[in-house]
Amino acid sequence: MNEPNAPKGQSTKKFEPFVPASQSPAEVTWRAIFLGVAVALVFGLANAYLGLKVGMTVSASIPAAVISMAILRMSRNRPTVLENNIVQGMGSAGESLAAGIIFTVPAFFIWSASSELKAQGYDFSIAQWQIMALAILGGALGVLLMIPLRRFLVEKEHGNLKYPEGTACAEIIKAGDQGGSRAKLVFSGIGVGVVYKVIMSLVKGWPEVVDYNFKGVGSKLIGKGGTIGIDATPALLAVGYIIGPQISAMMLSGAVLGYLAIGPLLSFVGTQAPDLIVAPGNIPLSQMDPGQLRNFYIKYLGVGAVTLGGFVSLMKSFPIIIESFKQGFKQLVGGKGAAEKPERTAYDLPMKWVLLGVLAIILVVGLLPGTGLPWVGVILAVVFGFFFVVVAARIVGLVGSSSMPVSGMTISTLIVTCLVLVGLGFFGPKGMIAAMMVGTIVCVAVSMSGDISQDLKTGFLLGGTPIRMQLTTLIGMAAPALVMGFMLFYLRDTFGFVEGQTGRAPMLAPQANVMATVVSGIMNGNLPWAPIIVGAFLALSVELLGIGALPFAIGLYLPLNLSTPIMLGGIIAWVIGRNVAPALAEARNMQGVLFSSGLVAGDALMGVVVAFLIGIFDQSYAPFYDAHDGQFASLTAGFGPWLSIILFALLAILLYRVSKREMKAV
Repeated sequence: MNEPNAPKGQSTKKFEPFVPASQSPAEVTWRAIFLGVAVALVFGLANAYLGLKVGMTVSASIPAAVISMAILRMSRNRPTVLENNIVQGMGSAGESLAAGIIFTVPAFFIWSASSELKAQGYDFSIAQWQIMALAILGGALGVLLMIPLRRFLVEKEHGNLKYPEGTACAEIIKAGDQGGSRAKLVFSGIGVGVVYKVIMSLVKGWPEVVDYNFKGVGSKLIGKGGTIGIDATPALLAVGYIIGPQISAMMLSGAVLGYLAIGPLLSFVGTQAPDLIVAPGNIPLSQMDPGQLRNFYIKYLGVGAVTLGGFVSLMKSFPIIIESFKQGFKQLVGGKGAAEKPERTAYDLPMKWVLLGVLAIILVVGLLPGTGLPWVGVILAVVFGFFFVVVAARIVGLVGSSSMPVSGMTISTLIVTCLVLVGLGFFGPKGMIAAMMVGTIVCVAVSMSGDISQDLKTGFLLGGTPIRMQLTTLIGMAAPALVMGFMLFYLRDTFGFVEGQTGRAPMLAPQANVMATVVSGIMNGNLPWAPIIVGAFLALSVELLGIGALPFAIGLYLPLNLSTPIMLGGIIAWVIGRNVAPALAEARNMQGVLFSSGLVAGDALMGVVVAFLIGIFDQSYAPFYDAHDGQFASLTAGFGPWLSIILFALLAILLYRVSKREMKAV
């Protein structure tokens, strides 16, 4: 039975969770911890791969809750609701930690591959243990700084802050008897994603990327700078379904502007002035193909658009920022009843341990060898960390995790940090490294605070013990942190993060590329301001139309072939919800989200496997090939691109039918 929410956070009676405080069922058990760590690793690695490829991650909370119920129910002793709650909290921590790391750390690899920066003779390398340390320290900072806010944001603001994902997870866990059919959807999606990826990427059954650069009649109508294409993978189709038609369309609009308007326009200018060279390009416009036009111009337009989109997202939240900061400070410096012994469902990690933990993190960050981080940088990391943790926890309570502007907060942190460091005499590579270290800690902290605030809401509704959730979230966060550095190094060596780094099509890592460009440009004074400013004004024009510019900006930055499959997934989500009752539309959408989450996990995890196999085996002796540039050498030869489109269309039809069909216990 759903508990009523009181208006404006007020209630005529005390809220009663699903499991009352007077009861103490099993909660933190060994099986819950082991399963939570496993789910955190799975979704952490899957989201790291997906985020580096397309710049987006998907929430692991609901799939983790469903998988937890399915697996724990196979054990001899029936699991409790609170055990499932622990597993989903730990599992979702892996996804959030991955987002914080992949948005920032690849900047070091990008700088290391730059011939211009290499000429400065500075070492931009970062060790695996440093990545692990930054992940653990940033994640722990986000969790600890959220603890003083829990009682206000989760309990006292219960009627105002809905925490959509956290509430949805609570409803799914409470409906435990429905876990079988829901879990079947997730595991079916994983199976389909794995089989599709194995045949496409390991057996070389058909190419993954199908694209076409305009020539002949097309080049006369649009210009040879135009291109269309599709990255026909299950993960991208599923991402489009999960984020929905509106955001998918915003992404596609940016890609269409970049690759079907600006690219052809630049090409047309080149035909009128064959010898014209426009900075930052180093060859005539007339000689550039669509890929070169992107690297020299469209990419920087995307940098400007993403930067402005992030700032605008932040400014829209400014009233929330001020109020949340005030309330968070009040909670931190002292609350009522501090000496009273709280009941089980209100028992947080004691404040003295929170403060000691934060102080320990400050000391460790300041003494961390090999980072070159001055103490002012440590102070900036903690100050920005606390400030944006408050912001993140409030925003996800209002509109959910998908609308939290993590990249905008991180870019803001980086710009202010760069300016402060420059003022203190930290220029060039030394300042770049210090600024990105600060940005990494803040980004991970913000990501983790948004995640744990949703999880604490789930626990509040179910009757979980806050301190147990907080401590197990730290475990769930630490597990993927131990392997994230190894994962990044392997993907760097296998695919690279910039063109020409490995001879294969790189992982684009859009957020990290943007942040690397901004920090390097400020510290070295060589930012290509003209295209960046133009990109910012493009994003501003979108904002003035009343449309959020950040999805548009990401679409402008990414290649068109990544936005087209996402748009197809969004269209399917739109079609299955049309002309039906709201309850049926919601049920269908949940079916599609669970199946899509499985597709993402299956595809992305097999992508990780492919990366390992490419690294282990020489391609000339093994049937493994680069799944990121697979239009060559597929078994189906010239028919391969057509087969890829046909099979991808069949996959889309399957997603549509799974979402639309009537199911019991959904």
